[in-house]
Amino acid sequence: MLTRILFLFLVLMFPLISWGTEQQQALFEKANQLYSKAKYKEALKVYEQSVADGYQSAEVFFNMGNAYYRVGEIPSALLYYEKAHKLHPSDEDIDANIQLANSKTTDKIEAAPEFFLTTWWHKFFLLFSVDTLSALNIFCWITAAIVMVVYLFAQSITQKKVTFYMGIAFFFLGLITILITKKQSDYLNSHQEAIIFSTSVKVKSEPSDVSKDLFIIHAGVKVDIVENQENWLKIKLLNGNQGWISAESAREI
Repeated sequence: MLTRILFLFLVLMFPLISWGTEQQQALFEKANQLYSKAKYKEALKVYEQSVADGYQSAEVFFNMGNAYYRVGEIPSALLYYEKAHKLHPSDEDIDANIQLANSKTTDKIEAAPEFFLTTWWHKFFLLFSVDTLSALNIFCWITAAIVMVVYLFAQSITQKKVTFYMGIAFFFLGLITILITKKQSDYLNSHQEAIIFSTSVKVKSEPSDVSKDLFIIHAGVKVDIVENQENWLKIKLLNGNQGWISAESAREI
């Protein structure tokens, strides 16, 4: 009885899900067509509508970054390139465009040296996008289930051994993909970042307008958000420098 109810639910819901996906995909394609005709501002309006409707993906954010870059809005371009990077951290095209957009900014901030094992570890669990890891995880669980069913009906001892160990292998591979996905998600969510949008920002020693000026940063700089206090953000630059800025000066990635 439960199986029949579940089947009926899927039959009823699938057309609604498909319709929503088709509508969002149609908007995405419309925006791409406008972009290909160099109608960048018009394309951005459609991309933004697509995002507002819930269609958020690395491809959408990447294309929005490209459109903003074309109209000369570098901070906005960097904001959406970085959003795309969070969803697909190993994409070389995204990285290349981030570097290109950064070359147009005023500040050229060198990253502080990082221990090579830390760098290697970050590259390892950021190697695949969340979508890829999710698809791999589903594949592993389904394959493990199918193999175990084959194991139950296998006639020979050899077949039982092979299918049993295959099932165990896919089961553990599924667990590993879950752990990597969680690690990647925790890492990206724990790193609150923002892009500076104000033309010039004085970084303060304390969250107060009358506190000491430490240094100045300009539009397009990416910062880590260390602390959020009312209308102030404590930020950290790639080179390790820290201070406070007005929250209005930046937009969170």
